[in-house]
Amino acid sequence: MTHSPHHSQPQARPHWTAFSPDEAATTGLGGQLAVCIVPGLRIYLRGELGSGKTTLIRGLLRALGVKESVKSPSYTLVELYVVSRLNLYHFDFYRFLSSNELADSGLVDYFHGEGICLVEWPERAGAALPQPDLEISLSCGNGKGN
Repeated sequence: MTHSPHHSQPQARPHWTAFSPDEAATTGLGGQLAVCIVPGLRIYLRGELGSGKTTLIRGLLRALGVKESVKSPSYTLVELYVVSRLNLYHFDFYRFLSSNELADSGLVDYFHGEGICLVEWPERAGAALPQPDLEISLSCGNGKGN
């Protein structure tokens, strides 16, 4: 199967739900995503504070061979990780107060190249953010519909 990121036409996206009982399981789910990584991929993660967005990204980056510390770039807005010849950009837009801040930050250019963009809190960037290739929603709960 070939992957073609950046579709010009909106398409129905498949939906998958999984229960992740703990941090180790969420890290493992991130690791499973590593096989899907291709240049130009955009993955957006949604969920309340503490739902596991950074943990999932950490699992993905570890599976790709990243050894350095992986933390949410809440204050820096973006962290770069280089794996082989791939640039992986981990964004966190939690601190955005307005959707205009993405345009003002100069970060929008990262979303139009070959770099892989992993984004926490994409809803805070508004319509200036291009459509994702994969969107993941995480929530806190017990796996029984809560």
